[in-house]
Amino acid sequence: MNQAIQGKTIQQGDLGNSPHKFVWYNCSPAEFNALTQGKVIGPASSRGRWLFLPLEPGYVMVLGECGGRVLFHPADEKLPAKYHLHLAFTDGSVLTATTQMWGAMELYQQGQELQRQYIHGMRPTPIDPEFTGDYFANLVSELSKQEKRSVKGLLTQDQIIPGLGNSIAQDILFHARLHPRHAIQEMSAEQTHRLYHAIIDTVQAVISQGGRYDEVDLFGQPGGYQRIMDSRALAKPCPVCGEKVEKIQYLGGACYFCPVCQK
Repeated sequence: MNQAIQGKTIQQGDLGNSPHKFVWYNCSPAEFNALTQGKVIGPASSRGRWLFLPLEPGYVMVLGECGGRVLFHPADEKLPAKYHLHLAFTDGSVLTATTQMWGAMELYQQGQELQRQYIHGMRPTPIDPEFTGDYFANLVSELSKQEKRSVKGLLTQDQIIPGLGNSIAQDILFHARLHPRHAIQEMSAEQTHRLYHAIIDTVQAVISQGGRYDEVDLFGQPGGYQRIMDSRALAKPCPVCGEKVEKIQYLGGACYFCPVCQK
């Protein structure tokens, strides 16, 4: 994004042309258009599942928890028929965002975005220097003293570990050899250590391969990371022990796991 659109000037900003009740805006289409015209794209950054795009001077656009596509379109390229955000630049190129599930597409005065729910007080993410083995062990210990929670809940609920979601949690749990329902209160020190390294290693593998195969980058190109535990693995041999991969519905989503490696 910083290579493709940083420094471009917005000619017109529009919110979606296709109503979607699970896309969250914080201003009207008229306000968005008025506030974005003439703004210049600054350096983008991200934390967890939140993208911050400065519109200079004075504003920051936030895309958060968005399951969908954010695409850059060179001048004269055909645009998606439906979108939930549209920034047209003075050179004829366009940025669109379209969500398939839910997500925030919001505009804030610079600094105010840091007070938004889920951004304010965000815990360290797996790519932050603060996310150390000691930090993770202390986090598990702290949570173990509260309500009962499974390892899947640890990875996917309440932004405890920002940036993770159900799809990548499957591979993390497989590498850690933990069943999705395994209670964090029952984890040994060795299992906690194994889970920490599974998180770090899996996240770095996804990043190094340009994202998951079932997601696309700014130019519509799919990532190279092939998930081990997903719908394609169901009833096929586990790559470690050969037992058939099973599926359960748990905590609002499907879980794929090996019944032998992840007892």
